[in-house]
Amino acid sequence: MGANDGILSTTSLVIGVAAASDSRNPVILAAVAGLVAGALSMAAGEYVSVSSQSDIETADLAREKRELETMPGTELNELAKIYEQRGLDKELAKQVAVQLTKRNALEAHAKDELGINEISRPKPMQAALASGASFIAGALLPVLVSFFAPLNRMVLFQYSFSIIFLALLGAIAAKTGGSGIAKGILRICFWGTIAMGVTALVGYLFGGKNSLT
Repeated sequence: MGANDGILSTTSLVIGVAAASDSRNPVILAAVAGLVAGALSMAAGEYVSVSSQSDIETADLAREKRELETMPGTELNELAKIYEQRGLDKELAKQVAVQLTKRNALEAHAKDELGINEISRPKPMQAALASGASFIAGALLPVLVSFFAPLNRMVLFQYSFSIIFLALLGAIAAKTGGSGIAKGILRICFWGTIAMGVTALVGYLFGGKNSLT
């Protein structure tokens, strides 16, 4: 998704500028600025979002720890009830709860009551780096096109290359997710075309260029 955003948002920006400009420098500047700003924005947004999630989980664990200290019997019954709801009979559920509580009560409640484990714990910096890197990977395409495509065909080249790569990414995402490939391609190409078309229109309206190419 980060790569999709990198392609679509940067290409849309470049197309809008290209439609309003008669020289290459503003187009290249828009592409590079879109890549840098988008990557930093994605990374910062992901970091804040995942940090907030981490703060919530930390608060939940602290609350659970206090409850285990102040009312261990109630917490033990809650854990046993969870195992009952998963299919164990009442006696076996109580035995499992007792054994896991003896081993590590907070870990048992974190995993089975709160849904928190070491693998799923939020990692803000890792998430930020991954998000920023994926955006850059996608945004590099319109940056390269802005350098090498003919200026008088810039809008057409930007759209063509972007829609091809968006279709490829849509197919990969659909196959990975187990959904229909054609549906995934159609969805991303449809909305991508709308986004790029609107920014091109804005560029032509403000730039006063008369040709779509």
